[in-house]
Amino acid sequence: MWRHATFSPPRCQMTPLLSVRDLKVRYTVRGALAAALTGEETHVEAVTGVSFSVARGETLALVGESGSGKTTVARTIAGLVKAHAGSIVFEGEELTGRGAASLKTVRRQMAIIFQDPVGSLSPRLKVGSILAEPFRVHGLDITPAKIDRLLDLVGLPKEMAGRFPHQLSGGQARRINVARAIALEPKLLIADEPTAGLDVSVQGEVLNLLNELRERLGISMLIITHNLHVVRHISGRMAIMYLGRIVESGPTLRLFAQPRHPYTAALLSASPRPDPDDLPQRLEIVGEIPSLFRRPSGCEFHTRCPFAREKCRIEPPAATAPASGEFFTCHFPLNAIQDDGRARP
Repeated sequence: MWRHATFSPPRCQMTPLLSVRDLKVRYTVRGALAAALTGEETHVEAVTGVSFSVARGETLALVGESGSGKTTVARTIAGLVKAHAGSIVFEGEELTGRGAASLKTVRRQMAIIFQDPVGSLSPRLKVGSILAEPFRVHGLDITPAKIDRLLDLVGLPKEMAGRFPHQLSGGQARRINVARAIALEPKLLIADEPTAGLDVSVQGEVLNLLNELRERLGISMLIITHNLHVVRHISGRMAIMYLGRIVESGPTLRLFAQPRHPYTAALLSASPRPDPDDLPQRLEIVGEIPSLFRRPSGCEFHTRCPFAREKCRIEPPAATAPASGEFFTCHFPLNAIQDDGRARP
């Protein structure tokens, strides 16, 4: 059975653990000569102008379709991808522009769980050696007691230390990934699709484990997912990404109950629900995600939005903040009053 996350950061906490401001990430896709011959750009903007923060002990979910840029954001925060512009402040330290050597100490406080639970484990090493890797990298003492404690924290017997990755089930491999990530007691855990490829029952077990570790160890979490059931059961806040931008953010329960952006509403209505009597009005989005090489003018979602008007095609929407910690970017938000006095759906 899935248990809901109930954390809300104390009001007295003014400084977040992680603060991302106007983050931009670009990838080089062709050389200067090829670009000159074809008249196309040398790079593509994968993430542009993303801002959010994560409080101590909080879980924030970044949600969006494949290609929305959410994984790129996570990998940039972890230092695996270089930021083109913007700011990433962790524990009061600016991370952008720093070299790998100077980031080594910071990385002890930040860990990432990769999407492929088995593929991210070395097939040549036994579980005990895999869990010892973080200690070796940072020159720390390794004892059998530390390995046993990590296995106990993720609900696995100590005998598991003698197995190879191919001898693990999907759920066990995911727990080993979690154990390796928390080995050095980080302050921030980044989980990329933590339930991908798992049965529903095992998904619930993994989500409960992450919630328990957050409460027990005081870890902050950044969850990267397209699975809205994951969001609802583990995160206190969520941010919706589309084409490398955040189009809406706010408390999870509020966004589930009253989304303002049509993209958020479409994602929610497409998500299956266990209660057949709790079926929202279906809101479909048409067409494919536009190419990052040819971003639409105006509101970038207008090519797929069922409520788009002429203004949406011409003018980019400004961010609207109806309450503290919330915002959305839409000219004609849902649950608002239209020009003719009628309520939007």
